[in-house]
Amino acid sequence: MADATKNLARRDEVVDLDRPKPVLASRAVADSLIGTSVDNGEYKILERIGVGGMGSVYKAEQPNMNRLVAIKVLHARFAGRDDLVARFRREARAMSQLSHPNTARVYKFGQLADGSAYFVMDYMEGKNLAHTVREQGPMDSDRAIQIMLQVCGALEEAHRAGIIHRDLKPENIFLTQQAGNSDFPKVLDFGLAKVSEKQMGRGSMMLTQQGMVFGTPEFMSPEQTQGDTLDRRSDIYSLGLILYELLTGKLPFDATKPIDIMRAHVQEAPLPLNGRVPGRTFSPQLAAAIGKALEKKRDNRYATTLEFAEALKRCLSNPPPPSGRPGPTSGSPGTSAPAESEDPAPSGPVVLKRVAEATEPPSVPVSRGPMIALAVGGALLVLAVGIWLGSVISQ
Repeated sequence: MADATKNLARRDEVVDLDRPKPVLASRAVADSLIGTSVDNGEYKILERIGVGGMGSVYKAEQPNMNRLVAIKVLHARFAGRDDLVARFRREARAMSQLSHPNTARVYKFGQLADGSAYFVMDYMEGKNLAHTVREQGPMDSDRAIQIMLQVCGALEEAHRAGIIHRDLKPENIFLTQQAGNSDFPKVLDFGLAKVSEKQMGRGSMMLTQQGMVFGTPEFMSPEQTQGDTLDRRSDIYSLGLILYELLTGKLPFDATKPIDIMRAHVQEAPLPLNGRVPGRTFSPQLAAAIGKALEKKRDNRYATTLEFAEALKRCLSNPPPPSGRPGPTSGSPGTSAPAESEDPAPSGPVVLKRVAEATEPPSVPVSRGPMIALAVGGALLVLAVGIWLGSVISQ
């Protein structure tokens, strides 16, 4: 666990310096924006709760709506950097188009008086997954899976909208409380998201091109480290890495330098899940599910996050039976169809039960008209046969 803590701390200090996060701190920081109003008094900034190389995040109140919000502000010194402003705007655009409860929502994008770009988003209280693992240690399997099922639902909506996150990591998944669920994840930080042309607004500019490498080395897919064109399966690889770290507190490679980690993603087989942490063992089914998500060749991974979610559901202590319905797209953890109590597993008895149900008479009411007509017709037929037999006998 000491190695895991060291890795997590290093990733926060080195990789995340230019990634301002809505991490909520109780300590207010001296700042000229604190106490000022934004958008003609619509929002009032209360305190700074996060800071990074590119900007800061503030806690603010919206009196008209009687709610708290977070305002992410790009540093004024970057106002003349078209590429950074476009990246910031694209993050706001991507998040504003997503409505899944497990995705942080963005409500407004604008500019402050000094030219700084900002956007208003959900205010959350809690900790990101990296901090949670650092403080509490590796999670038990069911808890980690339930969290990841919700994250899969959020990513499925993004993927269907043509948005690939490209920077998924524990630091970008914030664990908060909502709807009575204390493990309610929110996916953040779409600043590196790749969007399809239909998602690009008028005047938008593409910030990356093939051959350029962006992201966090620890959670890059093999194709991402090589600057290849990415698709949703790159995010699935990152989800596999996140789940691996939630369960073990470690990455599936022993490399520590960014360049060595990137090389390991391409060339080295992941260290087995079992044995990564002394005294912790996992089911072969769970190890296989993570292993498939971490395949080097993207064609060998799950094609969608829904497929990955279905595989993870079967790894729960009490997995739901296969339903053939779409996977987790709501905010509740591990959402699935109600279990059929008579169905122990998708095997022979289940098939026989369904065949038997298909041969039973329908339970819905049947119209009596056709039955009466059938009875009358039968009676007339019997009468005609009787008359014919009588005539034959008399002859």
